[in-house]
Formats: sequence, structure tokens, C-alpha cells
Amino acid sequence: MTAIRPLFDKLTRSPLVRGLVAFGSAEAATRVIRLGALLIVARRVTPEIFGTAALALSLFELVRVLANAGIGQRLIVARDDELASLCRTAYRLFWLVCLTVAAIQLAVAAMVATVFALPQVGMMLALLALVYCVMPPGLVQIFLTMRAMRMEAVARIAATQNIADSLLTVALVVVWPTAWAIVLPKLLAAPVWTVLARRSTRWNGDSRIAPAPYREFALMGPSVLATELLAALRLNADKLIVGALFGTEILGLYYFAFNAGLGLTQSFVAACNMVVFPHLAKASAADGVAEFRKAFATGLAMLAPVVAAQALLSPFYVPLVFGETWVPAVPYIALLSLAALPLYAGSLVGAALRVEGRPQHEAVLTGLGSAAALAGLAAAAPLGLTAACLGYGLGLAVIFLPAAIRRLTRPSLSASLTQGALL
Repeated sequence: MTAIRPLFDKLTRSPLVRGLVAFGSAEAATRVIRLGALLIVARRVTPEIFGTAALALSLFELVRVLANAGIGQRLIVARDDELASLCRTAYRLFWLVCLTVAAIQLAVAAMVATVFALPQVGMMLALLALVYCVMPPGLVQIFLTMRAMRMEAVARIAATQNIADSLLTVALVVVWPTAWAIVLPKLLAAPVWTVLARRSTRWNGDSRIAPAPYREFALMGPSVLATELLAALRLNADKLIVGALFGTEILGLYYFAFNAGLGLTQSFVAACNMVVFPHLAKASAADGVAEFRKAFATGLAMLAPVVAAQALLSPFYVPLVFGETWVPAVPYIALLSLAALPLYAGSLVGAALRVEGRPQHEAVLTGLGSAAALAGLAAAAPLGLTAACLGYGLGLAVIFLPAAIRRLTRPSLSASLTQGALL
């Protein structure tokens, strides 16, 4: 016991472990609330209503990724002496990007309503465009908080917003069981995030400091945006494919399975990326490989048990918790849960590539993974939705797992230097 205590104290002092534990705890609390919300929603709405909401939210997520232009990532890897001027430019860029994305979403909403004759979905998208007017006031602050490795604060902010979203969804569904009740909370909860983000780090932008030139964001921005676009395509276009091949009712089952399976762990994967990226950015070049291995093992130790429990226990908890209506979604939940493991591997490899100043390589890796996953889903679809889910996961594994294995087995620079000194 006395030998374990120093190890425990050392782990709890590590910013990496504290960040992962904070996000893990926040995700656990969020998911308990979300599962409760999903339980109520599943009993109040039909698969067809779920399908309509899924279509609107999938299009919203696809458009929203355009706002992830690598601006915040540039702030995280910035030198201390250039940070103040970069923040001033970043604030301007955040407003420019968000308003541009809002205009794009309004155009998409008009096209969906007129060309595809889906006026309800179009109106939902148009209303959700207001989210982009709420985000910019808190974006510089939240990335400065991440840069300082205050991940516990970031985790609390994300959890508070997600819980507010879930509670609002339940309240609306109880009194108004429509697709609008599932979509509207995304807008209503957005100001919660902005207020908390602004409080996390005090920054007002000193007008006496000259803004940095826009070219400072030229390398990171386009590459990160390409990566985010491809990831969003992978994580949302699958719903569009399923809807086109199987219809709205089956899409409702798939969307439910995605949220109850992969959706539960997908947020933790994204959280691991957020924690590991600033951690690796602070590590020296000599320690980069060793820090990546430690981060990978720590996150995997937290993720793997959750994935296993979801996959193995889904035949038992789905009918008990959600009702017999959703029993047909059990095999989809199990298979989509397993897809979190290659997604995790690819996410951490991408974080390491950004830190190394090679975000374009991350974009290529993400593109290959997205193409393989969607191709696997579409190719297996003629055999049924179960085969399509399996094809989706295998496509991810074929690309992301070998990339992670190659990085994990690379010799570290410090080890190479030691060997050279011995020789």
C-alpha cells in the first residue's frame, strides 16, 4: 500500500491525467443526464420524428465544422512573445469565420427547403444559424484556457452546456413531442457556453498591441479546416447515406443507435484530443514519443472498459432502459460502440501531427479514414444495416490502427541519443 501511494500522488499531479480524469468525469455526468433524456425522448417520439431531427442536426454539424478553421490551435502552439498580437488577430478571424459560416448555413437551409422540399428541416437550419453569432465572444478565452492546461475548467464548461442541452430537450419534448424539441436546445444552450468561456480566462484585447498578420494562421488554418471537414463528413454523412438507402424510419433507428453507442464515447475521444494536443505542445521534441505513448495508454485505459460494457451489455440495458421499441437497434449499438477504438487512435495521431507542424498529414490521414468508413458502410449496405455498421467500423480500423501502431513503435529521440552516446 505504501508503494502504491507515491505512484497515485504522482499520477494525480500530472496535468495530463488530471485533464483526462476531468473530462472523463464530466462525460460520465453528462452521459447519465443524456441517457435519462434519451430515455424520455425515446418514449415520447417516434423513429420518424427522430429521423427528421437527425437530418437537420446532421446538416447543422456538417456546416458547423467550417468554423473550426485552426485559429485556436495556432494560439495553443504560439510562443509567449507572440501570443498577445495573435489573440487580437484571432478575435477578428473568429467573427469573420463565424458570420461567413452562418451565411453558408442559411443558403443550405434555403436549398433544403426549396430544392429537396423539406421546409421544416430548412427552417430548423435557418434558426440554428444564430448559434454562430453567439460563439465568437468566448472563443479566444476558451483556447487560452486550453493553452494554460486548465482542462478541468474546459471540461466543466462543456459539461454544463451539454447538461443544459439535455434538460431543455426533456422539458420541450414533454410539452411538445416534435422534432423541434430535439433541435431547439442546441441554440438555447449556446449562450451558456459563451458566458462560462468568457469567465474562464480574462481577455479583452489591448488596443495598443498591433494585431499579427493574417499569414500567421495560413499553415494551421487550411489544414485543420480540411481535417475537421473530413471528420464531420465521416461522422455525419453516414446518416445521409443510411437515410437514402433505408428510409427515414430506419434512419431513426440508426441515429438512436449512434447516440446510444458511438455517440457516448465519441465525445470522450474528442475530449482526449483536446487534452493531449496542448500537453504534447508543451513537451520537448526529445520527449514527444514517450509523452504520446503515455497519453495514448492513459486514455485507452479509460475508454476501453466503457466500449466493452456498451457492446456486451446492450442486449440487456436497451429493452430495460429504452423500451421494447428500440430492441431492433441493439446490434447496431454494439457494432458502433466498437468503432470508438479506431476513432480514438486516429484522433491522438492527428494531435501529434499538429504539434509536429504537419497538420496537412493529419488531413490526409483523416481523409483516408473517412473514405474507408463511408465506403465500408455503403458497400456492406446491400447486406443489411448490421453489415453496414460493421463495414463502417472496419473502414476506420484499417486506416487509423496501423497509423497509431507505427507511431507507438517509433524510437524516441531521447532513446536514440542515449544509444548513440553508448556507441
